[in-house]
Amino acid sequence: MKDQPWASGPGEVLRHGLALLKDDSDTNRRLAMISIDNAVELMLRTFLGLPRRVTGLGISRREFQEISESFPALLDALEKYAPDRLDGVDLGAIEWYHRLRNQLYHQGNGLTVERDKVEIYAELANSLFRNLFGQSLVEQPRKTELLGQFMMAWGLVERSLRDLAQQELADSGDSSRMFLSMIDTFHTLHAAGKISDEDIQTLNSLRSVRNMAVHGGPDWEMLLTPERVAEVRSWAERFQQRPAAQREDAADEGAST
Repeated sequence: MKDQPWASGPGEVLRHGLALLKDDSDTNRRLAMISIDNAVELMLRTFLGLPRRVTGLGISRREFQEISESFPALLDALEKYAPDRLDGVDLGAIEWYHRLRNQLYHQGNGLTVERDKVEIYAELANSLFRNLFGQSLVEQPRKTELLGQFMMAWGLVERSLRDLAQQELADSGDSSRMFLSMIDTFHTLHAAGKISDEDIQTLNSLRSVRNMAVHGGPDWEMLLTPERVAEVRSWAERFQQRPAAQREDAADEGAST
């Protein structure tokens, strides 16, 4: 879904927010935070309001009007109707930054926001834009470049793990669950012997690093190293290759019968 006309509005708002950071000041950081949050809300409303022929989502006009009335309702609707668009995106973090934005907007006199938080929210917004509209929108701020790489790689890990877990469930005759949480995914793959206790421990550790980073936790930059990005990429490659290898094995078995 590249270069679609409906993505231009949210894109312009998000670019404007990033442009404000070029001249760093307390005022510009506040305005950038507000603009980025407006872009997130606009991209949610735009995507969820697209025709069914475009997205495949079954949202009635009445329901869309109801969910459009609040930011949390938009997040809930995206989680309900398009969970496959959330790989690498933390809706809890987005809602946290939205509340921070509200504080700045309603109590803006004298309040400021750290540049790190603005840049991290911009990266979350860019990841969401990529998932919803099929393209990265803005160049990553230098300080969060590793975060962007980490989140993209982790999104591939999540998607590959869920695909593998859903295939396991389908093979066992249980296809009732359309979307699995990461905890359910780990449990399914562990029960099937696809990942070990040690694998789960490592993956949970990497998830903790990601959560710390997207929430702007203390010393997140020290945790996010090129070595960790490479580690997540290796996990992504491991699980992306596995389904292909399984299909080849199945084809070989079919040819030999």
